[in-house]
Amino acid sequence: MVFKRREKRTWGQSTRDLFWPRSGWGRSVSYIRHRLNRLPDQPHRIARGVFAGIFISFTPLYGIHLIGAALLARLLRGNVLASLFASLVGNPLTFPVIAVVAIKLGHLMLGQTADPMLADGLIQIFAEALADVRHNLIAAFTVEETHWAGMADFFRGIFWPYLLGGLLPGLASGLAGYYISLPLVTAYQTRRRQRMKERSAKLRAKRAQAAEAADHVPDNG
Repeated sequence: MVFKRREKRTWGQSTRDLFWPRSGWGRSVSYIRHRLNRLPDQPHRIARGVFAGIFISFTPLYGIHLIGAALLARLLRGNVLASLFASLVGNPLTFPVIAVVAIKLGHLMLGQTADPMLADGLIQIFAEALADVRHNLIAAFTVEETHWAGMADFFRGIFWPYLLGGLLPGLASGLAGYYISLPLVTAYQTRRRQRMKERSAKLRAKRAQAAEAADHVPDNG
């Protein structure tokens, strides 16, 4: 293959790039901002998409954040592509912080006490929950017994508090993204239209000059 890597990347390199891209997070954010600005849509629709993408990142719907962002954007009549870009607010660096804050806030709203060791074992908790789901799906087609007790505990102690506690910070962050992106996209599109008008005016002027020069060419006939 023409575009195949010369050297196969190791698992460690892939994991490192997941948490810290080669180009750096600053360049990645700059790229996302550039793509948002250039979306061919009205600024308020793009801003609604940004809200949807950021908001959905504060939910425990791991694995379907993109789908959730797209559906919410459609519901809000926002730009779907903008929601997909904005959902990258949830990434390996921010998910641990978002999860801990949301779960603790959810427990507080429910009048419960969160496990002080929650942050240390959060990844393991989600991994075990996914393992239980996988086991139960396989058991549904085999002679194995299904075990839903662990999933019930996960739902009560983690998922429901996470979902509830993520609403307020998700709403606040989404609104912040909306009100920040709206004037930025509006200003960018205004400048872009102005540049296009200027280029069009220059092109018309050049054509007019060329036509005028052609009219002044002496007729040798």
